Amino acid sequence: MLLEIHPDNPDIRKIKQVITCLQEGGVIIYPTDTVYSFGCDMLNRKALEKVARLKKIKLEKANFSIVCNDLAHLSEYSKPVDNSVFKLMKSVLPGPYTFILEANRNIPKIFSEKKKTIGIRIPDNKIALSIVSALGNPIIASSVHDEDTVLEYSTDPESIHETWENLVDIVIDGGPGSLQASTILDCSKGEIELIRLGKGPVDFIS
Repeated sequence: MLLEIHPDNPDIRKIKQVITCLQEGGVIIYPTDTVYSFGCDMLNRKALEKVARLKKIKLEKANFSIVCNDLAHLSEYSKPVDNSVFKLMKSVLPGPYTFILEANRNIPKIFSEKKKTIGIRIPDNKIALSIVSALGNPIIASSVHDEDTVLEYSTDPESIHETWENLVDIVIDGGPGSLQASTILDCSKGEIELIRLGKGPVDFIS
């Protein structure tokens, strides 16, 4: 199903339709402020396993990020962060960044017993944030890659729907996606380490 949602003014009824799907263990493809992502309720293991199968990886080895709608969720899923890291997150989020933080005990129960870190995203995208806010807990984020050998990511939601319509429950059309993924910053070891340069600038790293 291709569901068009206005990126600047998401229709509450359509968001509720997405929430019902997620609560029933569904898998969606949704827009962020970077690339389109697979998503499901972070607390639904069967849905997580389905996304892992779509990505052709084992759930125990998956590096799914989670999308929160604000920094208040941090303490629920990560260990306390340094004040400098928190200030940085507060200054650039919502935005095109993934922050890798030390996971607390809530994360290994969901993903695997060996998971020590978790990627946190708060994208600058009203659709994604509305979904998380209405659901009441994070959804996962895992980029939708293009099978094209030239383009790494799919940017056209209609094209994404043609490829994945029989494998996911809802593809949300929130306008064109970006060709750039998020910038990944590892803050799990006390220092800020650039893992991947993406859409978000990193001139704040000394």
